[in-house]
Amino acid sequence: MDATFTAEQDGIRRTLRELLLKRCGPEDVRAAVGTADGYDPALWEALAQQLGLPGLALPEAYGGVGCTTTELALAAEELGRTLAPSPLLATAVLCAPLVLALGTPAQRAALLPRIASGALTAALAVPGAALTTALGLTGGNHGDWAGGGRAGGVQARRDGDGWRLYGQADQVLDGHRADLLLVAARTGGFARPRTLLFLVGEGAARARLTTLDATRPQGRVQLRHVPAELLGADEAADEATDEATDVTGTLAALTALAAVGDRAAAVLAAEAVGAADRVLERTVEYVKQREQFGRAIGSFQAVQHRLADLYVQVQGARSAAYYAAWATVEGREGVGGLALAQALEALRTTASEAVQLHGGIGFTWEHEAHLYFKRAAGDELLFGPVHRLRAHAAGEARLFGGGEVRV
Repeated sequence: MDATFTAEQDGIRRTLRELLLKRCGPEDVRAAVGTADGYDPALWEALAQQLGLPGLALPEAYGGVGCTTTELALAAEELGRTLAPSPLLATAVLCAPLVLALGTPAQRAALLPRIASGALTAALAVPGAALTTALGLTGGNHGDWAGGGRAGGVQARRDGDGWRLYGQADQVLDGHRADLLLVAARTGGFARPRTLLFLVGEGAARARLTTLDATRPQGRVQLRHVPAELLGADEAADEATDEATDVTGTLAALTALAAVGDRAAAVLAAEAVGAADRVLERTVEYVKQREQFGRAIGSFQAVQHRLADLYVQVQGARSAAYYAAWATVEGREGVGGLALAQALEALRTTASEAVQLHGGIGFTWEHEAHLYFKRAAGDELLFGPVHRLRAHAAGEARLFGGGEVRV
């Protein structure tokens, strides 16, 4: 692994940091999350049109930049520093790779160029709170998490030449306003169950949810006889196909979800590292100014030791995140979850210490420290918790001689 960044990679970080410094301060973040969309459309347009972030890791043939997960992770690190709310995670990190991996040539040509330009936003709708299981981060990705029928979740049924979806998905990132929904649904009944992905444009009832971390807006998606298009070749899921074809179709969807999960974990780890690094910087600045007993509290050895421990933890998480991004490019699997666990732990610890070291002001809604604290708690609820990320990785690697470690 070459830990040296290229001039292009440094340029991405520098340009993005300069833009966010001007247009995404704490007050801008608060104003953006208070809107119906949950983010600033003007900032998203700048990120898409000026910097090409949605298409950063997409092939040039589809209007993308042709970079890798590493560049996307570096961009996410800068976005994490400011907690910039945007559709990037849901659209470019979760949905675009699924369309690229599973879509037909016609679907790719119709969707990916619009995603790359920022004109089309997308959201991955997974039933219940099974996002991390579906992505293969905290549990075995066997497809049963999709539910269906009386088991809840989302069910897909044939309707002539098309499909109809029934059910509900909660905690869908950007699900309240994304232009396109990628819905994981169960079909085939009890005899031939399979989990497939469907494209949904209009017809779903949506509502924005009240969340702990407002910088990650989430929505509830309700589907009642909603028309949908299978992501991929439709003949692979025809009711007349044999059992072997059923297995192939489901396996393709689950394999693609697991691969996306590993890359998404690396990007999320870098984003968490950016947030942890920024909140640590702000805390160091504050302890140099706040005085007790006639001197800055940053001069006390106990405070210095606490900050030094945080610095080491953040730097360790950064190394893990960078390695995970590199590993996904090199085709090495199973690294993203461990890097995400370390990064989430670093962010939670750093944000908690920031609140404590800021004293009374750190507990107020007016101070930005609480935004980072809620990001840390919210991400653990969505993508963790940390102990499950590590337990699943240990089980997959058979560190303890068996299968998945139960916690």
